[in-house]
Amino acid sequence: MTSPTTVHADDARASLEALRTEIGKAVVGQDSAVTGLVVALLCRGHVLLEGVPGVAKTLLVRALAASLELDTKRVQFTPDLMPSDVTGSLVYDARTAEFSFQNGPVFTNLLLADEINRTPPKTQSSLLEAMEERQVTVDGVPRPLPEPFLVAATQNPVEYEGTYPLPEAQLDRFLLKLTVPLPSREDEIGVLTRHAAGFNPRDLQAAGVRPVAGPADLEAARQAVARVAVSPEIAGYVVDICRATRESPSLTLGVSPRGATALLSTSRAWAWLTGRDYVTPDDVKALALPTLRHRIQLRPEAEMEGVTADSVLNSVLSFVPVPR
Repeated sequence: MTSPTTVHADDARASLEALRTEIGKAVVGQDSAVTGLVVALLCRGHVLLEGVPGVAKTLLVRALAASLELDTKRVQFTPDLMPSDVTGSLVYDARTAEFSFQNGPVFTNLLLADEINRTPPKTQSSLLEAMEERQVTVDGVPRPLPEPFLVAATQNPVEYEGTYPLPEAQLDRFLLKLTVPLPSREDEIGVLTRHAAGFNPRDLQAAGVRPVAGPADLEAARQAVARVAVSPEIAGYVVDICRATRESPSLTLGVSPRGATALLSTSRAWAWLTGRDYVTPDDVKALALPTLRHRIQLRPEAEMEGVTADSVLNSVLSFVPVPR
């Protein structure tokens, strides 16, 4: 007989799988990015979406928010944005002759940080405490953020003009870095067909996007993910992959132990989403690139030769022995 907890977990899985359908009403052909966002929700992690302008990065996050019963806010990062514009600030109240704290947009469940690398590092770093500690400290007073809390940041490729590369410390706070590619010809025709039929990306409700999951589903799902079994062989496999990046001649910076724990977490979430209560090597391989690509640093000479983070990771995955 199935226990109520198992039933609830199965219901939560079905609700999260329904997110794909809802988001698909607004965004065409970005299944891997949608999956990454769901994995991040399960792991209580943050997501960095990278792609050229115009590939629906912002629309993807807005569609996710519309599919969840969560509060959401958006911040457009610009060169003149100040840290207090994100976190909030103390404001003088003439009626009481006292300062009171006014919440910034970071006090939400799902924060869309749009074009985060168009603002200088000082403002980028204002999110560090929020992302790591899930609180904001102003005037020495820590103020907790709502739960759940997820930062979904979009960025343009760093070679574009007017971008400031994110510091390594902040990159490491993102659980996943998802690349949003240009659509295939068929998908692009689908996009144009929708627009010709009257689709308005600014009115997701008219497109039929409805909330299909909420905080209760997320909590049940997270508890289920925490019960996914990890064998010693799988733990050793994750460690071997990360240690191999530290020895790669193409890299000046390999994956840290924090990256290894992140890969283990995302692999467990993916295993649960696919209906298993244990992690396999294929789960680790499936999440290795999005979990690790932003945690390694290429040597300048390797970059000049056309080596990419993904190609280094694929090479590592090809020669690290897979446990049987």
